[in-house]
Amino acid sequence: MDTRARIRVVVVDDSALVRGLLGEIINRQSDMQCVGAAADPLAARELIRSVNPDVITLDVEMPRMDGIDFLSRLMRLRPTPVVMVSTLTERGAEVTLRALELGAIDFVCKPKIGVAEGLQRLADDITDKIRIAARAQVRRLAAAAPLEPGGMPAAPLGLTSMGRLSTEKLIFIGASTGGTEATKSVLTELPADMPAILITQHMPAGFTTSYAKRLDSLCHIRVKEAVDGERLLPGHAYLAPGGLHLSVERSGANYVARVRDGEAVNRHKPSVEVLFESAARVVGPNALGVMLTGMGGDGASAMRAMRDAGSYNVCQDEASCVVFGMPREAIARGAAHEVLPLARIAAALITRLKTTVGSHTHRI
Repeated sequence: MDTRARIRVVVVDDSALVRGLLGEIINRQSDMQCVGAAADPLAARELIRSVNPDVITLDVEMPRMDGIDFLSRLMRLRPTPVVMVSTLTERGAEVTLRALELGAIDFVCKPKIGVAEGLQRLADDITDKIRIAARAQVRRLAAAAPLEPGGMPAAPLGLTSMGRLSTEKLIFIGASTGGTEATKSVLTELPADMPAILITQHMPAGFTTSYAKRLDSLCHIRVKEAVDGERLLPGHAYLAPGGLHLSVERSGANYVARVRDGEAVNRHKPSVEVLFESAARVVGPNALGVMLTGMGGDGASAMRAMRDAGSYNVCQDEASCVVFGMPREAIARGAAHEVLPLARIAAALITRLKTTVGSHTHRI
C-alpha cells in the first residue's frame, strides 16, 4: 500500500516496552504506520503538531499530565480520533469511561501481567479499533450541559406517567463503538416510570459495573447490571454484564432477565443479536427496539426479526453516529420504522409509548 494512504498512528505511553510493542504491532499492518511515539503528553503535543496523525493511542495514566487532561485539551483544540489504552482495574474503568465522555473513540485493555505476550494476543483487537477510529466521526469537545444543584440532569419536559403501559412494554437497546455516550444520551432523557429497558453495549468484563453505576448517577430511571433470573421492572434499565450474553424470558406474567455465558455471536459477547432475538421471540409487539452507533452488523438480522414479530424499531442516523455500521446494516435489512438523530430518539420512544396506550398488541 502507498505509504501516504496508510493510517498514520502516534503512540503515547509512559512505558518504553508498551511503546515499542504497539509500534511493532501497528507497523506489521499493511494499511497503517506508527509515525511517532511519546512517553508523556507534553512530548506528544509537539509530536502531534509535527506529524499530524490520523489516530492516537493514549495511555490512561501517565506522568507530567494524565491522559484525561491531555485528551480534554486535544478534543477542544485539535479533535483527533483516540483509542485509549486502559487498565483492567476499577480505577482504570472509571477513567476510561471519562475518556469516552470526552470523545475517545474506543479503548483496549492493557494486561496486568505478561504485557508483551498479552499485547501480542490483542494485536487484532488493537488494529481493528485503530481502523475503526480512523473512519469515525470526531467532534470538538463542547461544554457540558448544566446540571441541577443535586448533580442530576434537568427533568425531561412535557412527560406524563406511563402508567400500566410500563409493565406491558419492554425497550431493547443495542450499541457498540460510540455507544457508551449515545446510550447515556437516550437514557438521561427518559422519565422515571419508563418500561423496563434492556441494553447490550459491546464492553469487556470489568467495565460494565462502573458504566452502570455512572449511568445510574445521571438518569431518572435506575440503571444496573442485569442479574440472571431477576424480574424486569418498570423504571429500571438492565445492562448486559461484560463477557456475558443478556436475553429476556417469560416467567408467568413477568419478564425476567437471562444472563448466560456462551460462545461469542458475531464476534461479540455480549451480543446484540442474542438480546434482540429474544425480544422477537418472547416480547413481539410489546417490544421497542433501538439500534445505536457501532461498527459491524451485530443485531441487524435479529432487529428485522423483531419488526416481523410486531415491534417498533428506531435506528440512529448517520450524521449523529460515531460509527454508522450497526444502524446501517439494520436499516438495509428493513428493520427500522424510523431513522433519527440521537437527540430525538428518547422523545420518539415516549411518543410511541403514549400513542400505543391501550393497544399493546398492535402490530405495524
